[in-house]
Amino acid sequence: MSARSLNRVMLIGNLTRDPELRYTPQGTAVCTFGLATNREWTDASGTRQEEVEFHRIVAWSKLAEICSQLLYKGRKVYVQGRLQTRSWQGQDGQDKQVTEVVIDEMIALGEPKGNQTVVDEVFQSSSSSMEVDESGQVFVPEEIVGEGEGDKVEDKKEEKKEKKSGKKSKAEEVADDIPF
Repeated sequence: MSARSLNRVMLIGNLTRDPELRYTPQGTAVCTFGLATNREWTDASGTRQEEVEFHRIVAWSKLAEICSQLLYKGRKVYVQGRLQTRSWQGQDGQDKQVTEVVIDEMIALGEPKGNQTVVDEVFQSSSSSMEVDESGQVFVPEEIVGEGEGDKVEDKKEEKKEKKSGKKSKAEEVADDIPF
């Protein structure tokens, strides 16, 4: 019987470089980017201190493509995934090792870059079984949502609010006025 364990990482930070999208020989998308997180504290002398950690982030498949489209250097992002350490031998014969965060969930935070539409969803890989969090907002470029689709997204948000409050939607009110 093996002991239970947990390998789960949750980070909120800023991208240190633009995402790099590549494809494996089998055609699977892989996106890598750097993420900086910081920690502040006050030392014994009362001086405020800050420490920055740098993380290597890896996304696969559809999530990789989404990351490459939505993220850019400096953008604040929430990522969730697992730690993975890879080892290989370099061209110089030296053994090399890197620890990465392989993500299965991403929420783009902060302001979008360029012409993008707000969509109320969290991007998760197909292996993730978590529910979409209502408070997670992600900005999606028009080419992903489709031209004119942004209004539909806003309408759906309003419909959600109306359902919660028990009010009829505008479409339902108009439908009640039709005499057939």
